[in-house]
Amino acid sequence: MIKLTFAVRRLPHMSLSEFQHYWRENHGPLVRERAEALRIKRYVQVHRLDSPVNDAMRASREAADPYDGTAELWWESIEEMVAATSSKGGRQAGKELLDDERKFIDLRRSALWVGEEHELVGS
Repeated sequence: MIKLTFAVRRLPHMSLSEFQHYWRENHGPLVRERAEALRIKRYVQVHRLDSPVNDAMRASREAADPYDGTAELWWESIEEMVAATSSKGGRQAGKELLDDERKFIDLRRSALWVGEEHELVGS
């Protein structure tokens, strides 16, 4: 399996709460509805907690400002992902999702990449 990780930052006019609500309640269902066309096997949103623990951890490492969350999407393979996003239905689904992302994600300040997981601790 391969995974797309999308580290997202909200648009400047949105509060963290507004952003997370829109992402979960509006965008999430759009992804779920288009998952078959895009051959997505799994989709997870990780929402950043507004917590002093995050501030302390970041300060201890002199880290940059945090992302507001990450979206994680899995496919069986790179070839499966490319095939899905190359099909007519996949291209349409991808366009619809991107159009919606522009409503709440600051795309220029966000980052995304495709990678492979290597579990070192866990079940």
